[in-house]
Amino acid sequence: MSVIRFCSTLLLAGGALCGSVDVATAQQGGPPPTPQQDSIRTASRLDLDGRHAESRAIFQRLIDGAATPAAKAAVQRRMAISYGFQGDCAATAKYHEMVIAYWKTREAAEPQNAFYQQGEMANEAARVCIDLGQFDMAERLYMRGTELGLAEPEPKTHPRSLWEFRLAHARGRLAARRGNAAEARSQVANARRILDADTVMAAQQARFYPYLVGYVALFTNDVATADVELSRALAMQGNSTDPFLHVLLGMTYEKQRNDAKAREMFQKAYELSTGHNPPSAFSRAFARRKLGLK
Repeated sequence: MSVIRFCSTLLLAGGALCGSVDVATAQQGGPPPTPQQDSIRTASRLDLDGRHAESRAIFQRLIDGAATPAAKAAVQRRMAISYGFQGDCAATAKYHEMVIAYWKTREAAEPQNAFYQQGEMANEAARVCIDLGQFDMAERLYMRGTELGLAEPEPKTHPRSLWEFRLAHARGRLAARRGNAAEARSQVANARRILDADTVMAAQQARFYPYLVGYVALFTNDVATADVELSRALAMQGNSTDPFLHVLLGMTYEKQRNDAKAREMFQKAYELSTGHNPPSAFSRAFARRKLGLK
């Protein structure tokens, strides 16, 4: 039986990032943080505060002083997200490529995980780029992520259907952002077919389907459907933890001319965007602007 992991990007939606740092939540119990962990938390907090040059100076020192290739790649991933907070798609992709290069060196030792991680990193960069409106770059990265993920050798631990669902999800969102409503709806239908054909994969991934439907509805001006489906997506994903879904609902309420409710959603998005990951990278800056915060 395939073991389906889903962390990082929701490459699809706004899911959790494996290894992300929540700078607002202290670890309860356990050993004290290492100096490197303290430095990562400090740099992550600086990104949340909009002090990106200071953040990247810390990350660069950690990269330069990394004791192992794995440690170096882990901080390069943080650097990629730091550029995402600043709104730099190209630099984000550049650093994710460095992480992909590390995972290529691990193909012989841990082939299933190595190919999966390569696909994850490309999709994670794509998620940053689509949120920033860099649709062509995002599309190239999503395609690259799919190709890398599908190269995982047998016995696969991540089925083809997972990568196909992710790609249909991405294509639907891209089409909606480009104003191609017919193509967006076609990809929504394709995503639904993929879920229906693999119930094992769907058990973990179906909760991201309402997000796709709501996202497409929002950006193709079907505001009523966006309201219903994005609210459903929020409920299915824990109801209170995803800043990006709150941003999308805020956009929906803006289109409904419900300014008070929109502001409530943007405030919630700002408060929730405490992770050092793609959803927070976009949501924090966007909500700050909407709320008029410096």
